[in-house]
Amino acid sequence: MSQSSAPVYIPGSCNLGREEIRRRQLVAILGLVLSISTFAGLVGSDAPSSARWGMFVPLMVFSIGFIQSRRKFCLAYGFMGTFNLGKLGDLSRVQSPEDRKADRKTALGILLQAAGLSLILTVATVLLPF
Repeated sequence: MSQSSAPVYIPGSCNLGREEIRRRQLVAILGLVLSISTFAGLVGSDAPSSARWGMFVPLMVFSIGFIQSRRKFCLAYGFMGTFNLGKLGDLSRVQSPEDRKADRKTALGILLQAAGLSLILTVATVLLPF
């Protein structure tokens, strides 16, 4: 996609425009900041390493934002049968049942990928020696 071309809705593949992608990137950055500060707080307070399982939630925020921005696909929109290629909040309905089914499948895949990434990163923090 060139810089001047507008994004196009592609069932199961792309349901976000530029502004929505930027929003997901900000969510990923927020999740990363929350994750780092949570980890620093847990390590700094000498909390037991088992308390690091609490890292899953901020890491999930990071993972969902990161994967959605990379895939140009919002899992919530996919589950709701909507898409947004224009300005923020300007949702459109997916008309075709086949397209909605493809979007739900992609949304579920993103949710599972984000959960898997969050779990891997959480286990890594629990296993760190400090």
